[in-house]
Amino acid sequence: MQSIIRHNHSEMNEFSGLLRIIIYSALDCMPSLGMITINALVAADSVLIPVEAAYLPVKGLQQLIKTIGRVHRKLNPALDIMGILLTKVDRRTNFARDISAQIREVYGNRVHIFENCIPLSVKAAETTAEGKSIYLHDPKGIVAGGYHSLTQEVLADEK
Repeated sequence: MQSIIRHNHSEMNEFSGLLRIIIYSALDCMPSLGMITINALVAADSVLIPVEAAYLPVKGLQQLIKTIGRVHRKLNPALDIMGILLTKVDRRTNFARDISAQIREVYGNRVHIFENCIPLSVKAAETTAEGKSIYLHDPKGIVAGGYHSLTQEVLADEK
């Protein structure tokens, strides 16, 4: 029995490097606070909050952060906020810059705000209509590049 335990333990040591590769799973939920979202928060270790760079989504961010806090206190003490990701950012407008500055000012001292953002592009809307990944639809486009940069930032923050 001890040799089996030692053998399994050594296998775990051999695979421990591989386990870091598969620690991320995405549970993409609708922007509502219904049971599916609550269940996803209960199942998660951390949550990345995508926020469209527009007035109403930013207003809803406060309620979502309160809900995450309640889930953390009552249902899942391991849950934490990985960060806020700005999406559909039109870098050509002052409005997008103002929204970004507002989020950094209000939440930046409490929640990590990702440096990278996902830019606005009609290609992203087309992927939804076609049911394809942005990497298949427009792999060299700015949205795919934004997600790639986000991935690099998340992995760098892990180290």
